Amino acid sequence: MASKMNRANPLLANLPHFLTWRPLGFRTICMGRLGFATQSQLDPDPPTPVAGTKVLDIAQEEFEIGSRLITLETGKIARFANGAVILGMDETKVLSTVAAAKGDAVRDFLPLTVDYQEKQYAQGVIPNTFMRREGAPKERELLCGRLIDRPIRPLFPSGFYHEVQVMASVLSSDGKQDPDVMAANATSAALMLSDIPWGGPIGMIRIGRISGKFIINPTMDELSLSDLNLVYACTKDKTLMIDVQAREISEKDLDAGLRLAHPEAVKYLEPQIRLAAKAGKCKKEYKLSMISDRTLEKVRNLAEAPIESVFTDPSYGKFERGEALEKITQDVKRALEEEFDEESLKVLPKAVDTVRKKVVRRRIINEGFRVDGRRLDEVRPLYCEAGSLPILHGSSIFSRGDTQVLCTVTLGAPGDAQRLESIVGPPTKRFMLHYSFPPFSINEVGKRVGLNRREVGHGTLAEKALLAVLPPEDDFPYTVRVNSEVMASDGSTSMATVCGGSMALMDAGIPLREHVAGISVGLVSEVDLSTGTIKDYRILTDILGLEDHLGDMDFKIAGTRKGITSIQLDIKPAGIPLDIICECLEPALKGRLQILDRMDQEIKVPRTQDDRNSPRLATLKFSNDAIRRLIGPLGVLKRKIEEETGARISVSDGSLTIVAKNHAVMEKVLEKVDFIVGREIEIGGIYKGIVSSVKEYGAFVEFNGGQQGLLHISELSHEPVSRVSDVVSVGQQLSLMCIGQDVRGNIKLSLKATLPRPGSDTNNVVEESVPPVKEEPNIWASVGEVSDEQEKQSSLSEDYKMREVNPSTSVPPVLIRSAAECDEEEKAAASSQNAKSTTSPGGAPKPSRSDCGVFPVKNIKKSKRVLQKDGEKESISILRSEDGDADKEDEFEASISVKNLKIGTKLIAKVYQIRARGLVLDLGGGLRAMYRFEINEKRDFVVGEEIRVECSSFSSKGIPVVSLVDDQ
Repeated sequence: MASKMNRANPLLANLPHFLTWRPLGFRTICMGRLGFATQSQLDPDPPTPVAGTKVLDIAQEEFEIGSRLITLETGKIARFANGAVILGMDETKVLSTVAAAKGDAVRDFLPLTVDYQEKQYAQGVIPNTFMRREGAPKERELLCGRLIDRPIRPLFPSGFYHEVQVMASVLSSDGKQDPDVMAANATSAALMLSDIPWGGPIGMIRIGRISGKFIINPTMDELSLSDLNLVYACTKDKTLMIDVQAREISEKDLDAGLRLAHPEAVKYLEPQIRLAAKAGKCKKEYKLSMISDRTLEKVRNLAEAPIESVFTDPSYGKFERGEALEKITQDVKRALEEEFDEESLKVLPKAVDTVRKKVVRRRIINEGFRVDGRRLDEVRPLYCEAGSLPILHGSSIFSRGDTQVLCTVTLGAPGDAQRLESIVGPPTKRFMLHYSFPPFSINEVGKRVGLNRREVGHGTLAEKALLAVLPPEDDFPYTVRVNSEVMASDGSTSMATVCGGSMALMDAGIPLREHVAGISVGLVSEVDLSTGTIKDYRILTDILGLEDHLGDMDFKIAGTRKGITSIQLDIKPAGIPLDIICECLEPALKGRLQILDRMDQEIKVPRTQDDRNSPRLATLKFSNDAIRRLIGPLGVLKRKIEEETGARISVSDGSLTIVAKNHAVMEKVLEKVDFIVGREIEIGGIYKGIVSSVKEYGAFVEFNGGQQGLLHISELSHEPVSRVSDVVSVGQQLSLMCIGQDVRGNIKLSLKATLPRPGSDTNNVVEESVPPVKEEPNIWASVGEVSDEQEKQSSLSEDYKMREVNPSTSVPPVLIRSAAECDEEEKAAASSQNAKSTTSPGGAPKPSRSDCGVFPVKNIKKSKRVLQKDGEKESISILRSEDGDADKEDEFEASISVKNLKIGTKLIAKVYQIRARGLVLDLGGGLRAMYRFEINEKRDFVVGEEIRVECSSFSSKGIPVVSLVDDQ
């Protein structure tokens, strides 16, 4: 302790040792002044020191903010750091330390580094990595580091270019509080205790809002219910930083939140000042790299006139203007070299930049003209293009002036969600926006390495802006990744990413509530040097990169027509009054509405896409045993399906989620899943199977997830077959129709039922065979597969519901009567049969599919002919539409058979085949009918479509001929 005092004040080295004893009350305070502590500050009865025991000089402050007790503590740990503070709130504690490099600084910028780290020990967890230790900084850690950096950087004195490092780490976390704001306040206190010159302290506060009521220092549970996440940092009377994520909060409500946040954040300042008075160090005198007035005046005389001529010419582009300014710098350099002015040459770039800054700012304030000739509230020319890369799920190009971004959207399975390892917050993230800033966007050469703090920060800002308008996960189960590539940069690329990302999401068919746009607002002010107050200022809408560099503020605001979704405010001076900040919200709204109007002209509702590129997502319900069969040992079968089809399969308890690139891939995956796991066995259903053994009387076929069926020799072909081995062989794959069961319980299969009858116009129209009925799951698809009428009936903001097919069961091993044997009893059994459920041979539940579409497709009830239990009769029900007119359905037959089909009978048929001169219709119960096209009649029928018909006659072969009902 004595050595510290000696360094703080050399005079103490000459004092007698006994005068430095703490029992005498002699101590040092900040700024090196000597004094005696009062009796109340001394221990009334100090304990006798024990040999070998270290006595720590601990200073602590306690205060309350928002009904929460907060503590600031120093001197207990990290005592060698230039400044170290532990901030605690409930059971969460954060340590922040600061240190400054020794020696003179030979540079022209402040090398401030802020490192924030969350180690897993803080929540009692061992890292789940190969080395069982934390690796490179995660995205959240980079974002928290930026949150600390942004408010403290403007408060370092001008010309202070010594290297400073801030290290903040979470010591313990109870999961209730987000440690990021705590780390920022601890950093401010540590800087106050250090000898580093700094214009603090600062206070940072988080504000939430639930049911219209603002909440100070909300917990993580409260934030999940809040429609506002506002982080606000300030000094006593000026704003330093704002960061907002909201769900379309209005400008008026945001203004009220900011007005509340400022006095609450100021409450952090006084405890830090008191702590610094107790344990703070004297501020060290560092050498500042300032430009002398003589040098600045000389450079101004040489460069001011040519610089002003460049900035008064709006015809210059970004690079043309840069080349002209570089030429001016070289001319000034040659003039200084002729004068051998080495001092001025060392600071020439900084001096020219200072002159340039004064020229631009003076012209904006005095004349109201900007660098490119625009008015102060004018937005640059806009260009929007959606669907620029049609093979992708979604894409767009957005340009504002010379700034241009290319955004793409990729949809994935729920299992593709990003896994987070943060000590607070959700464990996964299903919406990701990745922002990339390649060097060519500013015509530079650079190297791409790892995560970049700037790229992560800009991408997260755009991600928060778009997250507010995404549909809920229950209605839209996809994982979504937006990738933003900056093609050209001249200011506000993050806000261009918001605009381009919104259009790309709609191009992908994602049902956004509405478009989101972003704009950046700047500020140029004139300050009274004697008082430090702002005398005059101008607000700039849609700032250029040069205006960002030479101005005072970069205020990024994104939102919809209804309200704001995200904000990021960064400033360069040591604070801006809150009134000016709130005044910027109005011009930002006007500029945002202009951009939204232009985006709506390009794409206003989710895009309709063709079947080729539309992704598909299906959710299948299975028993856990069936899922284990599908996955296979160590996931071998699952990986094999993914490799063969290119689809992604996610498995959870009782459900299987499949994401495919298009409809064809989805069908391929479902076919493989059906073969491994099995599906409902239906009479008339067609299944693919493999011949497992060949007998004299037929062949046994393995199909539908390992079930066995008998393909009798009589069902091999329409022609007589002498030997089974002449038609099929072991290992051969066949498409077979289920036609019933024999007396031994074997499932009866037929190959000839799938083959056309020789010499017949129709495909196997026989009474004893039943047409195949293929299940058509409702799958998450694109809008393009919905008819215009359905699209009008569907609300674009709601009604994206997942539909489930009621689970049924498979084939029971009991005797089944054929249709011919049941003709007499069919009519009596029809009414009771429809209310009974079916069961499978093994009693296992049938897998039910819950498949979804971006826009819902009409759900059709399908009463299919299924194998029944013993004693139950076979009945055929007519396909009915859920939204059909009940009054009209009453006049149509509810069941039909060969006996009761008569001329004049009205019924609902299903298109089975489309031919050149007519249709082959499925009437149910194994009956097929013909419909002949009339001249100039529409022929845009679809296989599987239901139509209302009336039996008009019978052909010479007994095939019914029908006509369309007029009220179709």
